[in-house]
Amino acid sequence: MFHEGELAVQDRAGVRLEAARLSGMLAPGGLSRGAAGWLAERTLAVVTGRDAAGRLWASALTGAPGFLAGLGRTLRVGATLPAGDPLHDLPAGQRVGLIAIDFATRRRMRVNGTLTRVDELTIDVAEAFGNCPQYIHPRRLEAAPAAPATFTAPGKLSPADVAAVRGADTFFLGTAHPVRGADASHRGGPPGFLRSDGDGGELWWPDYPGNNMFNSLGNLAADPAAALLVPDFTTGRTLHLSGTATVEWTEAGTGAPDEVTGRRVRFHPTAVVAGVHPALTAR
Repeated sequence: MFHEGELAVQDRAGVRLEAARLSGMLAPGGLSRGAAGWLAERTLAVVTGRDAAGRLWASALTGAPGFLAGLGRTLRVGATLPAGDPLHDLPAGQRVGLIAIDFATRRRMRVNGTLTRVDELTIDVAEAFGNCPQYIHPRRLEAAPAAPATFTAPGKLSPADVAAVRGADTFFLGTAHPVRGADASHRGGPPGFLRSDGDGGELWWPDYPGNNMFNSLGNLAADPAAALLVPDFTTGRTLHLSGTATVEWTEAGTGAPDEVTGRRVRFHPTAVVAGVHPALTAR
């Protein structure tokens, strides 16, 4: 069932009936054998959760095929969040969201549930569902190198960070609902679709047409906490941004050429962690 935030955004967008046809995707359930088999072949996932201070972040998990192992209600993640990653010390017992993605075949799957263990990341799966291939740029991640990920916490975006944001064609969005928990989703578009106003004090992007369920925007309608993970697949550099976001409604077709839905998301970062994640280089 959709929660009140998702229903409110669906109503505002005039797609309540279209979304209702997909509501079964959100029915409680675990990982089927097909879903578990697909996850077992992946080398990249992104998790959304809260750190020990309650701040929302999105972080990358990488490993060789098989590092995502599960069936039914249990998903085990054979990877750690290294020291310096904003979710390195994420507490157990919280609701988390995870998205696994294969850029080469343009497929992705979301898995949401409760984090039950942190010594070996283990998720009690509440729901798992696939998303369409829209806006996924085909690329192949390089084989995971031996070099570990490293992180710094500059506190705010540098001019180089702002340039990286403006050149990105992919980012991951973390949101959360007060009861239903966290969610991780993928956003893609032409380079420059993620905009920065001025010195990066605010970012925004047009909300492109999708499946009309509005899981992310619905969460924002209920709780403005948001997190962005912006990867640079050429260098392996990552930007982790935590802050708040709001949905802005405009008149469709009155902005830039890609603003066709009349919806924007405006994000205000309040914390920044920069990383170098060699496993996120691609060709």
